[in-house]
Amino acid sequence: MKTDFDLIVHRLPECKEARLYVVGDLHVGAIEANIKGWEQFTQKILQDKNAYIVILGDMMNNAIKTSVSNVYEEVLRPRDQKRYLVSALSQLTERILCIVPGNHEQRNKDVDDEPLYDVACKLDLEDVYRPNCAFVKVCFGNRDKGGQIVPLQTYVLAVTHGAGGGIYTGATVNRNERFGMVLEGVDVLCVGHTHKGTISKPSKIVVDIHSNIVKQQSMTVISACSWLSYSGYAMRKMLLPSQAQDPDQPQTLLLGGTRCGRYIKTVW
Repeated sequence: MKTDFDLIVHRLPECKEARLYVVGDLHVGAIEANIKGWEQFTQKILQDKNAYIVILGDMMNNAIKTSVSNVYEEVLRPRDQKRYLVSALSQLTERILCIVPGNHEQRNKDVDDEPLYDVACKLDLEDVYRPNCAFVKVCFGNRDKGGQIVPLQTYVLAVTHGAGGGIYTGATVNRNERFGMVLEGVDVLCVGHTHKGTISKPSKIVVDIHSNIVKQQSMTVISACSWLSYSGYAMRKMLLPSQAQDPDQPQTLLLGGTRCGRYIKTVW
């Protein structure tokens, strides 16, 4: 398994704009999981040649007796959750830019097992799996008459599952932005875990010693919705309901640009 600091590099030579979907907290195995909506969403991805996804973890509940969710309430046994997810992602392997596990899949302390890593290996995506946080460089460009790729724009993403209780939306935004402040050179931070669908654009002051310019540099921070209906564990813990992912209008990042400029847009 590669470490978090092994940069993942993707080159999209024939793409001037990519639609990037942040996907996490599907929780396969939970009775509340919107599997029908997920399958509609995957068809949407397959029909768009410029669509890509980053996987934020908690794709399976995969509980054991010491997990936060109740293993006896799950509608699929742990191995069948892995089998379903392999089948569901098998058509999307060329669209997956990175995979990180969630807290429901990080069980090393109890059983030395990472089920999402098993899924990544089965799909031959071990190279884009990172145990905690993935740093992803996405390069756009065109091919010239000689077939060489002429770079247009480059973006850097940081992708992690996230942490914290997530009771209030403001707490989620604050925690994510605080972590984003330590990430120099990152354009977009993608986080899951709290099931709070938020987008914020914090900035920091940067001193460019090469050009002798002091400038304001912004970052897009996106917290992904879950694919769960409100019930079960969330209700027992008295967590506040939050909007689930809409398969017809999912959270989307538009990345693109030309030699003259670049842009990051959010659609939701």
